[in-house]
Amino acid sequence: MSNSQATARIGSVDANYLVHLQAGSHALLGDESAGLGGTDQGPPPFAFVLSGLVSCTAITLKMYMQKKQWPVADVEVTAVFQGKDEARFIRREVRLSGVELGEAERERLAQICERTPVTLFLKGASRIETTFL
Repeated sequence: MSNSQATARIGSVDANYLVHLQAGSHALLGDESAGLGGTDQGPPPFAFVLSGLVSCTAITLKMYMQKKQWPVADVEVTAVFQGKDEARFIRREVRLSGVELGEAERERLAQICERTPVTLFLKGASRIETTFL
């Protein structure tokens, strides 16, 4: 995993919960839904978590197919939060289309999904250190 950095800024004059994000060289907006007092001008925080998971999954699967010199399929990955409170979990679905992969190849890709960097990070306990400046 590379050293990644993200910064969030929310000003006193910004629309309620609209947050300006900087992730590396990319500028993004985050927000909450109108139902939570936001203006829905960007994804809410947990959508960014899911986006990180599905993008990492899709990228890792394509890299693996290329490395193995398998026919490269179109990859679509969807993730949703399920459950409540301590019983919450993420349900991830992977769709491959455009090529025919054998059962052994599909099974191997399913194993690879469980070993992507973001999957491993989310499954493991990570320490977060906070400092107020």
